[in-house]
Amino acid sequence: MKFGRKKWGLLAFVVFAPLFALAWHMKLPALFWHWAGTFCQAQDARNGSLWLPDYRVSIDALPIEGIASNASGLTHDIRTDTLYLAINHPAEIVELSTEGRVLRRIPVHGVEDLEGLTHVEGDAFFLIDERHQRIHWISIQPDTTYIDVASAPQMGLGVLLNGNLGFEGVAWNNGRDMLFVAKEKAPPRIFHITGLLPDHHDNPLNLQIQEWRPQVDPGHFLRDLSSLSLHDRTGHLLVMSDESRFLAEYSKSGELISMMPLWGGWHGLKRSIPQAEGVTVDNEDALYIVSEPNLFYRFDPVRKSARGN
Repeated sequence: MKFGRKKWGLLAFVVFAPLFALAWHMKLPALFWHWAGTFCQAQDARNGSLWLPDYRVSIDALPIEGIASNASGLTHDIRTDTLYLAINHPAEIVELSTEGRVLRRIPVHGVEDLEGLTHVEGDAFFLIDERHQRIHWISIQPDTTYIDVASAPQMGLGVLLNGNLGFEGVAWNNGRDMLFVAKEKAPPRIFHITGLLPDHHDNPLNLQIQEWRPQVDPGHFLRDLSSLSLHDRTGHLLVMSDESRFLAEYSKSGELISMMPLWGGWHGLKRSIPQAEGVTVDNEDALYIVSEPNLFYRFDPVRKSARGN
């Protein structure tokens, strides 16, 4: 049977139209466009950043001992050089070594949907409840074995409440006393909140909540927002997407600096990171990612010394 031009055109439409629609739905054209654009950054911009293309995995998909499921947010405590992992359900916080070894487990009472946490200063941490969109200020001390948020200071932020599509990521900016909070999707948004720390000068409360609007909105090319992290040395914000399997680095001014695919074969990964839920950076610029249900990843910059960091 011979196909004419019209039939070949119809066949091509039937085959490629759904593929194009899927790619558009997944935001792949925008994702690849912005990713390619980051490689045009000037050398000074690269030197003053984490520059994610330089990272290679050093611990790949290590199962976290004793954790069966629901690994979520992640933060680094510079005092102890340890990591704190949020477990969604049942709610608990797990302290980890930088090699992914469990050091202690702390049950958390009073949180229905624990999704993330971030170290603030001293023994102070913020943690977030996704479903109720609440931010809790808690203390984790060396001898802490149990946390009840009922007596902890908290703040609600009921923005576009829609069940399990609420707060997913949280990050603290030490230099500006600013908390970043990510809403997962529908639509993905990032807010920054100032005035949360107690004022030691008896000044009136000055709480400010604003939407963070960078030069390139991550919602334009990432399907969801699963985690945030602030890099103290540069002040850059890391934004991670589970569904797009990508990590993006933004400057303090909101410029998209670099990006990193979380796909198998890239950055030394044997397999794609299946459900990236938490990201953080330590004081030596090592990058950590946790993936649900219980996988631990560490990435190190291979050209750190050459870049003068």
